[in-house]
Amino acid sequence: MSEFWRSAELPHLEARRSCQENSCYRPHTHDAFSVGLIDAGASVLAGHLGGVIGLRPGDVVLIPAGQVHDCNPDDGVWRYQMIHMDQEWAATLAPRSASSGLFSGISVIRRPDLHRRVSVWSESIFADAPAERIEAEFRALSRELDAAAPEHRVPGGADPELFARLASVMHRLRHDDSNPALSELAELVGMTKYQLVRAMKRATGLAPLAWRQNARVATARRMLRDGQPIAETAHALGFTDQSHFHRVFRAHVATSPGAYRG
Repeated sequence: MSEFWRSAELPHLEARRSCQENSCYRPHTHDAFSVGLIDAGASVLAGHLGGVIGLRPGDVVLIPAGQVHDCNPDDGVWRYQMIHMDQEWAATLAPRSASSGLFSGISVIRRPDLHRRVSVWSESIFADAPAERIEAEFRALSRELDAAAPEHRVPGGADPELFARLASVMHRLRHDDSNPALSELAELVGMTKYQLVRAMKRATGLAPLAWRQNARVATARRMLRDGQPIAETAHALGFTDQSHFHRVFRAHVATSPGAYRG
């Protein structure tokens, strides 16, 4: 069960409240900076370059754009909130030090007072508070989050040279309607298939096909938020049929395209 909030006044902001009982997410990234709140139940966070982290009620999780992660309930009912925002917008409101703090890796902050503060901000969002108030509250909140010592930290960052070398592969994966063969992709960058898989995982945290699916879901989310019909979205992104689109979308977003679109 999930509830989403969006507003034309703040198109770069999306909020979510969810309750889950089963594993619901595969490894994925967001094209936004995300602030998560664990409200009830035990859950497990896993991410690229980091081990498994146990989360508990009262934790605040900060996830920069592009950082691979998955979070799933450990046992029983799990209630959480997520607030996604354009990272450039967030950076204009956050302190300068946030570039090496908030936006440089996944952080788990274990402070009940900050959980309460973010919860109050989330309530303001769901209550359709004026945009100026939401922005002002995040400006103040970002200073507190940036100054807080994390209980756990998963560093971000990728090798820029490797990322640049793989640019043609990622362009093909993102824009080719067909499902390009791994051997074709490897030839683009002068690698073997196995070298390419290792390089993609090292650069992005995901294997080529997983990266392609993640990129398509990120685009689907934007299209659905803009009001595009589900069938047209699935077709535009090259999915073979709507049932395939539903399966892939749910594995990344933990809800159906229809529930997400609203």
